[in-house]
Amino acid sequence: MTSTPDYSDFYYSAPDGLRLHARIYGKEISTAQPAICLPGLTRNARDFHELALYLSRDAATPRMVVAFDYRGRGQSAYDRNWQNYNVVVEAEDILAGLTAMGIAHGAFIGTSRGGLIIHVLAAMRPTTLKAVILNDIGPVVEGAGLAHIRAYLERAPKPKSLADAVTIQRATHGQAFSALTDADWERFVRAIYRDADGNPVADYDPALVKTVTGLDLNAPLPVLWPQFQGLCNIPLLAIRGENSRLLSAETLDEMARRHPMIDTVTVTGQGHAPLLETGSLPQKIATFLAKADRKTRHGGSGAGSIAPSSIAGTSA
Repeated sequence: MTSTPDYSDFYYSAPDGLRLHARIYGKEISTAQPAICLPGLTRNARDFHELALYLSRDAATPRMVVAFDYRGRGQSAYDRNWQNYNVVVEAEDILAGLTAMGIAHGAFIGTSRGGLIIHVLAAMRPTTLKAVILNDIGPVVEGAGLAHIRAYLERAPKPKSLADAVTIQRATHGQAFSALTDADWERFVRAIYRDADGNPVADYDPALVKTVTGLDLNAPLPVLWPQFQGLCNIPLLAIRGENSRLLSAETLDEMARRHPMIDTVTVTGQGHAPLLETGSLPQKIATFLAKADRKTRHGGSGAGSIAPSSIAGTSA
């Protein structure tokens, strides 16, 4: 394990032996659930850096934060078999990491694909989940949103500098993310690219794109309402970007109708997926987690168990 002033790098072995990585912020606190952060499809632990700093040291109730790099992303090793880049394998990897860290349960924050993995975890090990935050993901994944993600990944330009990368990202996503400042865009770009001899390179295995290009978007996508029902016994915060193409306002409304302990937030001027360190989101997340801690201490129950099989074919 290596450390910086802000976090420690934690390396562990997946069930199949692949070397995987996570960041650990702060220290375990008996009165506060650790926050377990799961990024989107091509994203990595750096997405959560600013939020993790806030939750681990600046919030009224500080807590340990763990941010994972899935296999093939960030500092985790690439898999020779790209078909292992699926939510079931990645859920097993998360459980292996938590076991290696000695963490039995926590509050899970899942952005996009991370939220799909949370649904799988609810089936595999429901007692692991004590609270859930779903960032722009729900039981219904809109085909238009997946088509947009696929089109971007298939044609993603290769920037020649950090400034060029910012320009490319603003040109691609600027209309959906009108609320972002110049500092937000630069931070966003630094999270998704790594430096390779002075050139920004997307920080994931290029083979990962095959998981999206292989989807038949003319066929109905899996609907995850049965798995969502398995989350209805734990506190849930559902966040939606106002301009999201992946999570519709109608699905968010239906989630609110079905879940008895849900809080919802719609983030103005952002699309898929909102940057969780922006605006008032860190404070809202911290308040939700503190409230969930109190419910857990007073005997809140975990998620129900639902088979994960119908989730495996969804990429986001």
